[in-house]
Parts: sequence; C-alpha cells; structure tokens
Amino acid sequence: MAASEALLERLVLAVNGRRYEVSGGDVDPSTSLLEFIRTRTPFRGPKLGCGEGGCGACVVLVAKYNPTADEVTEFSACSCLTLVCSLNFCSVITTEGLGNMRDGFHAIQKRMSGFHASQCGFCTPGMCMSIFSSLISADKSKRPEPPNGFSKQKVSEAEKAFSGNLCRCTGYRPIVDACKSFASDVDLEDLGLNIFWKKGDKKPDVSMLPSYTIGGGICTFPDFLKSEIKSSRDHLDANITVSEGWHRPRLPSYTLSGGIWTFMDCLISGLKFSQDHLNDASISVSREGWYIPKSIEQYYELINTLSSECFVKVVVGNTSAGVYKDQDLYNKYIDLGGIPELSSIVKKDGGIEIGAATTIARSIEILEQESKFLPSPNGSVVFRKLVEHMSKVASPFVRNTASLGGNIILAQKYQFPSDIATILLGASSTVCLQVFGERRHITLEKFLEQPPLDHTTLLLSIFIPHWISDCKTETSLVFQTYRAAPRPIGNAISYVNSAFLGHVCFDESSGDSILSNLHLAFGAYGTDHAIRARKVEKFLIGKSLTSTSVLGAIQLLRDTIIPTKGTSHSEYRVSVAVGFLFSFLSPLAKGMPVPRKNISISSANYLDTDDICNMPMSSRQEKISDDEYKPIGDPTKKYGVELQASGEALYVDDIPAPKNCLHGEFIYNTQPLAFVKNIKFNSSLASEKIITVVSAKDIPTSGQNIGSCLVMNHYLVIQLLSLLDKLLVLIAETRRYADMAAKQVVVEYDTGDLKPPILTVEQAVERNSYFDVPAGLYPKQVGDFSRAIAEADHKILSTEVKLASQYYFYMETQTALAIPDEDNTMVVYSSSQYPELAQSVIAKCLGVPFGNVRVITRRVGGGFGGKSYRSFPVATAAALCAYKLQCPVRMYLNRNTDMIMVGGRHPMKAYYSVGFKSDGTITGLHLDLYIDAGISEDLSPAIPSGVISALKKYNWGALSFDIKLCKTNNTSKSAMRAPGDTQGSLIAEAIIEHVASVLSLDTNHVREKNFHTYDSLLLFYPESAGEISTYTLRSIFDRLAFTSSYLHRAESIKQFNSGNKWWKRGISCVPLVFNVRPRPAPGRVSVLKDGSILVVVGGIEIGQGLWTKVRQMTAFALGQLWPEGCEGLMERVRVLQADTLNLVQGGVTGGSSTSESSCAATLKACKLLINRLNPVMDKLRLQSGTVSWDSLISQASQENVNLSASVYWVPDQGSSSYLNYGAAISEVEIDLLTGAITVLRSDLMYDCGKSLNPAVDLGQIEGAFIQGIGFYIYEEHQTNSEGLVVSNSTWDYKIPSVDTIPKQFNAEVLNTGYHKNRVLSSKASGEPAVLLASSVHCALREAIRAARMEFASSTGSGSSPQTFQLDVPAPMTVVKELCGFDIVEKYLENLSAHELQTGA
Repeated sequence: MAASEALLERLVLAVNGRRYEVSGGDVDPSTSLLEFIRTRTPFRGPKLGCGEGGCGACVVLVAKYNPTADEVTEFSACSCLTLVCSLNFCSVITTEGLGNMRDGFHAIQKRMSGFHASQCGFCTPGMCMSIFSSLISADKSKRPEPPNGFSKQKVSEAEKAFSGNLCRCTGYRPIVDACKSFASDVDLEDLGLNIFWKKGDKKPDVSMLPSYTIGGGICTFPDFLKSEIKSSRDHLDANITVSEGWHRPRLPSYTLSGGIWTFMDCLISGLKFSQDHLNDASISVSREGWYIPKSIEQYYELINTLSSECFVKVVVGNTSAGVYKDQDLYNKYIDLGGIPELSSIVKKDGGIEIGAATTIARSIEILEQESKFLPSPNGSVVFRKLVEHMSKVASPFVRNTASLGGNIILAQKYQFPSDIATILLGASSTVCLQVFGERRHITLEKFLEQPPLDHTTLLLSIFIPHWISDCKTETSLVFQTYRAAPRPIGNAISYVNSAFLGHVCFDESSGDSILSNLHLAFGAYGTDHAIRARKVEKFLIGKSLTSTSVLGAIQLLRDTIIPTKGTSHSEYRVSVAVGFLFSFLSPLAKGMPVPRKNISISSANYLDTDDICNMPMSSRQEKISDDEYKPIGDPTKKYGVELQASGEALYVDDIPAPKNCLHGEFIYNTQPLAFVKNIKFNSSLASEKIITVVSAKDIPTSGQNIGSCLVMNHYLVIQLLSLLDKLLVLIAETRRYADMAAKQVVVEYDTGDLKPPILTVEQAVERNSYFDVPAGLYPKQVGDFSRAIAEADHKILSTEVKLASQYYFYMETQTALAIPDEDNTMVVYSSSQYPELAQSVIAKCLGVPFGNVRVITRRVGGGFGGKSYRSFPVATAAALCAYKLQCPVRMYLNRNTDMIMVGGRHPMKAYYSVGFKSDGTITGLHLDLYIDAGISEDLSPAIPSGVISALKKYNWGALSFDIKLCKTNNTSKSAMRAPGDTQGSLIAEAIIEHVASVLSLDTNHVREKNFHTYDSLLLFYPESAGEISTYTLRSIFDRLAFTSSYLHRAESIKQFNSGNKWWKRGISCVPLVFNVRPRPAPGRVSVLKDGSILVVVGGIEIGQGLWTKVRQMTAFALGQLWPEGCEGLMERVRVLQADTLNLVQGGVTGGSSTSESSCAATLKACKLLINRLNPVMDKLRLQSGTVSWDSLISQASQENVNLSASVYWVPDQGSSSYLNYGAAISEVEIDLLTGAITVLRSDLMYDCGKSLNPAVDLGQIEGAFIQGIGFYIYEEHQTNSEGLVVSNSTWDYKIPSVDTIPKQFNAEVLNTGYHKNRVLSSKASGEPAVLLASSVHCALREAIRAARMEFASSTGSGSSPQTFQLDVPAPMTVVKELCGFDIVEKYLENLSAHELQTGA
C-alpha cells in the first residue's frame, strides 16, 4: 500500500519516542489521549484526576513538526480532554519520557524530590510536565543566555508555571521552590528546605543542584516521525498542498492563512489525504468516524452527507467537554482544524482578524506581539489589556488547545460565562460567519444575541480593532477589564466580568473629563450572554464626570444588571459590577479620590506593592536536626519521590488490567427520601455498551448486606429509603463506556406517604432524629457552668457559629481492582486507609471466611480520612461484581460521582453562651452543638470528642455542652483530617474574638488571659496533659509573636487601614492544642541472606512519609550492628505494601499517629533481631574484630538464626495520648469592591518533640495548613434543595491553588527535647496544623471589622461594625456581603452631598 493510501486508514504518533500505529477501525474516535496512553502504551504517568481539565494530573507535552521550516513546536496539553485522533503524526512526551529509573531521572524529577515537593505523588507527574513545558518555552525565547545550570525562565514565570495544577498534600510551597530553582534570576538562598545544601552552609551554588541543560535536554520529536512526515508530504498532490500553511505567522506581516499551529497543523497542509482518496462527496475521511474537511465547502458537503442517524460532534480542541460533558457517545467527529481559513491570522488597517480555530494561547501571543508593533501608544493599550486578562483565563494546558472561537461559541450556544466574550465585546469586536453559501460580518454583540447556533453556521474569525486614535483629536483612549473569580488565575469562572472602553477629552474651561464613544460590557453575572450597558453609556456620553454623574450611572447600572432567577450570589454580582464601573470612572471624575491603594504609609516593606496578585512568593523553613538517633531526625528526602515524579510509582489504577477485565460504575440515588419504582436506560449509543448490571440481589445467599455503617447503603444509594436491589453497579468494557452508560439511566421514584426528608439539623431537632453517642465517646464536662455564669461581669447568650462541610478532594478518587482467584478467594487492590476492615466487609458481603479475601494496598493517592470507611463501598462493589461475573472488575469513580457519593467533613451549627470578667477572663462557657451526620453513623459518634477536645485549648473556667448527632437524609459524613478538632478550634476562636470585641480589648490579650495554667490543663486534659515540662504553648506563642514581629505588623496594619478606604488588612495569632491518641500497630522486619532488609507495617503510605520514617527507624535500630553506624544501611531497607494476608491487625491509617506507631513497632521488631544477632556478632568479633553486615547475616543464616521478627506494638498507659502545641500568625488583605481575599503572610510554629524527619513533618504541617485554609475560606460544599451535592466538579469546588496560598509562608519545627513515653521523643504532625489555618479566618474577621468601621463612620450606617457572624467557609462573596453591597453608592451619596454643600 502506498504511503498516501496508508495515511487514510491509520493513526501514527510517537509517545516518549516510541512509534505507535493504529488502524482507523481499531480506535474509537471518542478515545482521549489519556485513555490511549494508559491502555495502549506501558506508560502510566498521566493520571485521571478530574476528566475536566481542572486539576492538571493528566498534563503531557505535545510536539508538532513543521517540515518546511524544520521546526518543532511544543506545548503542554490536557490529555483527558484531547482526542487522540487529533494527534496524527504528533509526538507526545509524558513524565516517563523526561526520565525514569532505567535511564536516569531528569533534573525536574530530582529537584522535586530534593525540595520535598511530593507527598502522595499522584499529582507529581502532571506537575513535572507543566514545569518542563514552561522551561522549554522560556528556553526557546530570544532572551540572553542564562548562567550555566539555569534556564531562561524568570522567577515570576516559575511561580505560575503550574498555575493550573492542583495538589492537596504539599501546600505548593516546595513545588514553587523546585520550579524557581531553574530560574535565571533566582537567589538560591531564598529557596526552602532541601537536600542539596543546609542552612548555614557556604553560599549555595547551582552546581549543588541536579544539572539542567537549556532546552530541557529531551528530544521532543523523534527523527523517524520527521522522516515519515517528509516522505508522506512528497507524495501529496500539489493541488491540495497549502504551502503557506507550513509557516507560523511572522508578526507583523500577517499575509498568510492557515498559519496557526493547532493539533492538526502538521496534517492540514496535505499530509492527510491526496485528492485521489476523497470520497464521492469530496470529503476527506481519515478514519472511521473521524472527518477532517479541508475547506468550508467540504464541511457543508460533509454535514449534508452524514446520516441523520449519526451522532456528530464538531471539535477543534475538545476542551468544551470539560465544562459541558458529553451525555452520550458520538460515532462521528468533524475536526475543523483542517480548514485553513479557520486558522488564518490577517492584519488589517483597523485591527487584527484571528481565525476561530486559533488557540487562546496563540491568540495571546499574537496580540502581545502586535501590541509592540503598533505605532501609537493608545493603539497598544487594548491589545495589552486583552493579553493581561486572557492570561488569567483557564490554565496554560487548556489555553494551549482551546480555540478562541470555541470559547465564544460556548458563550453564544450554551450561555457559558465567558471572560473572553465580555472583553472582546468591550473592545467592539466583530465576527465573520458562514451560513451555507453566505458570509456575514456582524458585531459580536449581535452574534451573542442570536438563537443558539447549529452545525449549519460556522464561526470563521473574530476581528479585534486596535483603536488607534486619530492623532488630530484631543482625546485619549481608556480601556480596562475586570473579573471577580474564586481564584485570581487558573480554572475559575468569574462571578462577574466587564470591559470598558471610551475616549476621554479634557475640558480646559471647566476642568472636567468628558467621555465619548463609550463601550461598557458586562458578563457572567447571571445573564444569557455578555451585554453592552447601552443606557448607562448613553447617560455618560457627553457629561462632565463628577461624583453626582458617576452615582447616576451606577444607579442606572443597577437597573441594567439583573441576574436571572436562581443565580447564586445575585446581590454580590450586581454589587461587584457596580464596583467595576466605579473603579473605571473614579480616576476620570473631577474631585473624586481615586480608589488606588496607598502603600506609602505601610512600613511592612515586603508588602509594599500595589499588585498583590503578582507579589513574589517567599518562604522560610526552620528546623533543628538532632544527631542523637541518627538517621532519625535527619531531613532526608521522602522515599520513592523520584518514582512518583517519573510516573513509575504504581497506584491502583496503574496496575495493568488483567485479561477480560471489565469496568464498573455506580448508579446512585438522587432523591433524599424515596422508594425506587423502576430503573430503565435511554435508548442511546452508550446504553448499547452495557454488558450487565449488579445489585444487592446478587449478594450470595451466604453473604450479608451489612448495612449503613460499612457497605451497601454507602455504595448502592446515597440517601435511601428504598429497595436496595433497584440501584445498581453498571458493567461495561471500558471506564469511558461505563461512565457514559451511567448517564443514560432513568430512575422512577415514589415518595408515597413518606414524610418530607430531613435535610437540616433544625429539621432533625424538630423530628427528634438523632444517632446515639456512646457514653465512652461522649466528652466530659468541666466545672459548674451555672455557678460560673453567675460570677461573670458580662454575658453573651446563644450566639451562632455555623460551619459547612468540606470534600476530601484527594487527587486519586476512590478505586479498586477485584480479581477472582482459586478456591473461592478474591484479591482486591484497594486505595484504602483501612485494608483490614475492608477485608472483613468484603468477606461478609461475599459470605466467605476473612482468609478468602486478600486486600492489597501499596500506596494511596491522597486520603485525609476519605479512604478509610468511605473506600469500602467501592472495594466491596468491585468484589461483588467480580464474584458474580467471575472475571476481574475495576472501579475508578469519576470525580463527579466521587464528590456526590463520598461525603466529607461534618457540617455543624453551634450556639454558645459565655460569661466573662471585665478584664477578659472567661468564667464559663456552654455550647449547644448540632452535628449533621447524614443518613448513617459511619464514624460520626467520634466527632463530638474531637470538637470538645479542640475547644478545651482555652481555660473556660467551667465548660458544659449539649451535643446532638443529627440523623439527616444527606450523604453520610465521615472523618476528615483532624475531624471535629478543625471545627472546635474555630468555635473557640469565634468566642474569644466576640468577647474581645464586646470589651474593646485586643484579641491576643483575651487569648493569653485564658491560656491554661498547668493546673487547669490537668483539669481539662486529665489523660493527656503530660508533665509540666511538656507544656510549651505559652513559650511557642511568645516566641512566634517575637520572631514574626507581630506587634510591629499590627501597628502597620492600623496605619494601612487608616489610609486605604477600599482595601483593608487584618492580622491574627492563634494557638493550637491537639490531642493525639496513638494506636496499636503490627510490624515485621526480615533480613534476607544478602543483607537486604524487608519491613512490613500495618500503616499505609498515603503521602505522609510513613515509609520514609520507617526506613530511618530501621536504619537507626539496626545501625548498632552496622560497621559504619548507620551510613548506607538505609539504602538496604525496603518497605513492602500492605497485604491483609501477609500482616494481620494492620488497623487504620489516620489520626496522625500511624507513622510513630509503625516506627515503634519497627523499633521493637529490630530489637528482637538485635537480640538474636548479638551472640553471632560477639563470636565473629572475637575471630576477626570488625564484622561486616553481610558477614554477620551470612553467619547467622548458617546458624539457623530466625532473621524475621514480628511484633504487635501497643502503647502503654503513659503514652496512650498526649498533646501537641503550636501557633500561627496570619495576615490578610481584602478588596472591598470585590471581596477578594489575599493571604499576605502566614507564620507557623509547631512542637514536633524530636522530629523523626523534619522535612517530612514540615511538609505535613504546610500541607495541612493550606488544606485548612480551604476549609475555613475557599471551599464551598453546596447542595440543592433536595440535599444532592451540586458542587461536584473542579468548576464548582475550589480547593486552594498556588495563587491562593500565603505570599510569604514561614514555618518552624521546634525541637522541644526529651518527651517521656514518646517514640524517640517524637510527636505527630499530619493533622494538627489544619487547625492553625483558623488564623486566616480570624485575620479575615479583623479586616472585615476594619471595613465595617470605615463605612459605618463615613456613611452613618446604623449597623454595628464590631459584631457580626462570619461563617465557615468565608469566601469573597461572604466578605463582600459583610463589608456591604451598597458601600459604593453610600460613599458617592456622601461625596455628592458634600459637593452640593461646598458648591463644587
């Protein structure tokens, strides 16, 4: 077959330099690049984290080749959305292609390890690829050559290199440091803790870092693929070749078409087909189901040719599938990338015309280049602002593939709240449409107003005018764009966006500014599409700009910006739109103070910047290593991070699929309380992929549906009063087919005579719907509250604190692989924190002995408590399906299903009554606490003790409480990192702050006034207080206040607030007391004949560094038998995966204590081995003096010494519980016009005792703190009126990202010396620091209070500025509401009144 003929029927691409060829009939056109890589290649680096382009776990590098210019172009791409059929003759690089165990690791992977920048590791491959893409992009620039060992990248770019990648473990700070280490302008001394140099060493030098070669040092496009492209090109018909299409646009000429390089560009110019191979309708058919028209005419011929029975999807980059997910399979795809006109870039007299298929990233590049060449400064302002704004849209790996026209089509067809559509509307852009044989040019405004487009209309191009002013006029051009979004940059849809353009002329006689040619565009506020505020424009044009006219415009705007019914935060959106217009007009209005930040009065130099979002990040980590137990106490790198970075570390879904493996997906209930009458499936392509369904009726007769606590209620339904056998697990051949088929289900419900569902704690109280809290778990009260409240000088009665839920958002969703084995046994690979209990649950369900079920867990891609009890339903469902079908079954929940089904942290509502003296001393506290447990108990009975334990960090005098564990019809809640303590700590701080505000005292004064004495500590924590020497809270609090310059900064903030009306800052210092309860743990240490050491412990490696600490402990313990102490011994130690048939009684990994318990068990086992080996050692020493480890083990083996020691460590009475201490100071800034929150600085100090590994503990502390910020500030876990979770995607649920962490982030691990009964004097670190993030919430309260004080005094508001309720979370929408939705109007009213009085 000729080469040109072969191209018609095959897909050819390179993955990590390997050639892959697939015939057209062997690949479904809907197959994503991610699925192709993970199922048809040996590479597992790219992970499925969300399937939406919202997390970055799947990022790869795509390279294309231009044979004419002999040029390779690379860019990062989201492989979960990119369709593999669009990559013919492209090269793909995954993290394995950068480096690996066999060929050696890349500098990026080594530095990620050396800077301690990976914990669970699931996100790390995607991080590496985003960083690599950023580096090679910078290295290809025309910047000067950097010093040896560095890239051309700048620090400012490094901080944004992975802006779209999410991490739930590390807190991002060490990843930023690893990335910044490549920057040519970095000061290496500013980088954080690493293994390459130590603090106090000579000045760090780049030679200490793993070497980096300019350009990345990787061949991104193999020669064999270049040869194939050239060979294929030589056989093409000259009539089809688009010669100009091989050249990238060279600004500013813009004389070519087809020059923008998208995924298909290497094929557009004729590599696909010759004219001889067109079908009867002259349509290019590259493979079954995938069509690539090469002209507009061919597109319409194709549309007319396709049968009405076909399911057709038109694509360019397919990124829209991340927002508007496909609801069924498509069997025909039309790729518009092959039409040159849609990718053309044409420079015109009035502006620039960009083809609709041009990517957003390329559009940014074009506008940026063009802005530099335009002759007028005014002319470049529009393009510069567009570039600045568009760079905040989506993530780099999405912008690289998403088309400009596609974004606008989404806004027009699906009412997508597009920033791009709004800002282009503000710039008065026009569009070119093709409707069959007719070509139309219309304004973007008119285009957006049209009915939704269908396939018969093509968007060809977008024309953006450059607005170069006539030099003869006396006007100047002004153009501004604005957005308010949950994140400053990255994957976040705006609440409201706007773009304002106009010409300003100055009237010398009056001194007034007058606007003309005004364009005011608003979007995303709850409207079908972006609009022009025509009435406001008309009102302002020709008027002198004064406070009165600005007020009139704003009042008119409120009548224009009207969100549709049901829009969330509607008042907020309108208020922010008002703020945007105010910000635009104020600098132009006569006599009106400009809303610009005044930073000159602040003496905190590190904050002296007007551009907070782009403020450079900085950090400091302090730790004290201890050589007493070496290598314990060394900040060694986490075990296996290079494998995680290279994608070679195996997670459950990375295990190669066994033969005949099928995939399962849940069909879950969507009603809070109902009977299920019937379940059926729509007639669709996806429904045809269903192989079978499995339900509770398939449980063997000897098995059990053991109910709400452990299995079936969790996975067959969410909220249930129904027939369990009616909700299902659906089985299909692939995960994609199973997911899509699950969307075809139609469930008929019947509420019958059922009472209304219980969806709130108030309804639970009204209906007396509770779970019991066992007496052994119910916390103990302290003192006599009635007497204490009677002694108080002041009282606060029944004040509410409300805390919402939080989703785990582990990067790896719930997953399991079940494989039937011989003799009625089952092997289950589960991503679980509790394999032991999973084993028993599965066995009971299947009706087999526990020993017939083997649960294996190597590592978990994030857990935070969500992989303990909540992992059982998935593992059990997979096992049941495998049992029924007698073949392997894999289940890997998609992100939406996981977020809906799994639950999360417990929502709570508390009412406190507190009595206190005039000096701030609290005499008594009573708390009424209502906890929403959901439909089943799960671990909820243990939550009250956590809440009260954290609450007890202050001496309340007397403490009483009444706790109701409410049973509702909501999804069951479970333990999440620091369960109960996280909420209890915030409640305590809310009370302290309320007391301080009532007394008008400094909050820290009230805090310290109510710190425990050692005697009161014994009263409140009788089992955990320990010795007086271990009570370090006061010294920590004082030390932190001193080292962070708290008093000086607090005074600077007062000055800043007094000089800034529209920005306010707040600072807060919060103490930490956390009760830790170590649990029993098994361990086994075995020495093989060659001296290798194998360790098995019950704890699971979930990113917390458990394996690392266990290896260190093993090396320390056995080091006394090692000639060099312990040097080199740790390299001999290997920690094995958890296996319930290999080591029993493994217990649950959680509560922060599993690492130390596993280390204690390891130490105990090593001591047994030492006792057995000492006699052998003594004999050998008598013979030869020094004895090598290998000789010792060889001799012991010959003497039949048992070289395997198994133990079960149980904490004694003195170490059954203890207290951890710490403190945090956080400083925030808020924007009163938008509510935007910036965490300026956080300083953490934490008592780790004698840390087993300071680097690991610092990582845990920082990561926990950032997760805590998410809970207290950002993460809105929302449900609809029926209790169903609606914040069920990366679009709706925002965990902290790299752009929302503290700009300055300092952490110190204290070595507080000897601690009796601790494992080598160590303390836990995994959970407690979550509570320290309440310092951000408290600082936010202070900033809001300052704002309320400002406008209460300036506007005469009657509301109390001091006292207000700040719930959890407190995102920007809440901040704005508490600051006031009408503050701009009130301010202008006062200003206008003043003008009238003074005659201005």
